[in-house]
Amino acid sequence: MNCMFCGAPLGASDYCGSCNRNVGAQKKALLLSNLYYNQGLEKAQIRDLSGAIDCLKRSLKLNKLNIQARNLLGLAYFETGEVVAALSEWVISKNIQPQGNLAAEFIQKLQGNPNRLDTINQTIKKYNQSLLYCRQGNVDMAVMQLKKVLAQNPKLIKGYHLLALLYIREQAYEKARKLLRSAAKIDKTNTTTLRFLREVDEQTGKVTSLEPRFRGLSREKEEKKAERSVYYSGNDLVIQPPAFRESSTAATLLNLGFGLVVGAALLWFLIVPGKIQKVNQEANQKVVEYSDQVASQAAELERLQSSIESSQSTVDSANDQVAQAEEKAASYDNLMKASSALREENYTTAANALQSVNPDLLSIEAKSVYDTVFGEVKTTLYRQYKKDGESAYESQDYAAAIDQLTKAQEIDASDYNVLYYLAMAYRETGDTQNAIAQFQKIIDTFPNTKRATDAKDYMEALGGTSGNGDTGEGDTQGEDTREENSGDQSEDTGDNRGTEEGE
Repeated sequence: MNCMFCGAPLGASDYCGSCNRNVGAQKKALLLSNLYYNQGLEKAQIRDLSGAIDCLKRSLKLNKLNIQARNLLGLAYFETGEVVAALSEWVISKNIQPQGNLAAEFIQKLQGNPNRLDTINQTIKKYNQSLLYCRQGNVDMAVMQLKKVLAQNPKLIKGYHLLALLYIREQAYEKARKLLRSAAKIDKTNTTTLRFLREVDEQTGKVTSLEPRFRGLSREKEEKKAERSVYYSGNDLVIQPPAFRESSTAATLLNLGFGLVVGAALLWFLIVPGKIQKVNQEANQKVVEYSDQVASQAAELERLQSSIESSQSTVDSANDQVAQAEEKAASYDNLMKASSALREENYTTAANALQSVNPDLLSIEAKSVYDTVFGEVKTTLYRQYKKDGESAYESQDYAAAIDQLTKAQEIDASDYNVLYYLAMAYRETGDTQNAIAQFQKIIDTFPNTKRATDAKDYMEALGGTSGNGDTGEGDTQGEDTREENSGDQSEDTGDNRGTEEGE
């Protein structure tokens, strides 16, 4: 023992002979550390690992340089399945005393078997995965994982505790009792093991005995005393041995048959159940491995599906942007064509080019050019929209008819033919609400005419009611006058709509 102040060797006195400082507390701490080490060693020898770990921690708290206590603590951890904690203690011990230290041998033995070390790492990962399954409520997967953990690392106390707790939760008390007995064989005084056993005993009303059961059938070899005849002949003592009787052939065959029956019974009751159990264990192991593979493949499939959906979303977004850019470029190109045709006074070509322009994609300057060109060629556009809409209606292409006639209506909403064909197109497509709205526009635009009356009849047939009461047929002169005025209005815009309406 050396002085903690100057490092000089200490004697029996409580004062250092070199620096003359009081080292009584140091000596007391070292003695207590050794005392706790001895207690921990005694507890470890009787498999009281929890008590040993507690004593050894106290020993190291008093003297962190107690190499023997640290090495023994690592062994206690290793015996309870805590390999990481054991390695930590041994590494610290080796760093404190590099030479002549058993910890180096322990580390070398453990690291010298990579398969064993990898198995221990896998059991730790599977135990953590089991905890995650428990938190997620997936008890079956947790039980399967814990069974694999205990098969690979049968000393992991925490694994026994968690699996026993799951069995208690499922009210499988006998399975939990069996697991807790196995845990008690590793660490007799583990408080968690004893607490769980007390819970099982309370639920089942049966006390669990942790004492080993010996079924030793003490066979006393007693020599069988043959019946003897003892008598005196004169002064001599005569002892007559019993007569020897040879067994008959029938008795021999009977004994042989009885032996065969007993041997067959032993074979059936002892060997066959073991074989069956081994086959069942192998089958269960295959099921567990298959379940793990299915779970991992399902997770990988879900990840790949998510990646595919994300990639598809990116592709769709890129395609939409490309399509929008192409449509915008086409709109600008058609706007330039329409502007060039307008300068050449080719109104038909300008109108056709302007039909392919989407004004919503144009900039403010381009929209101004579009409005200028549109103002110049709207009459031609109107005629084209109306003609195409009526042709589409006659061809029963009602969607195209609605599109073209709606564009025509946006230019001139007072044309009866446009309103009529648009209403009928909505009617044919089953869009009752828009059809009624268009018939109402006819009634509002041409009141007191036969057109209004017909529109009202169509509305009532569709289940609508007119918002204007002046839908009477009126006199023929008033209707002809409105038709003539409509024709004049169309002629003022450069269109032949008056002739079509008259028809």
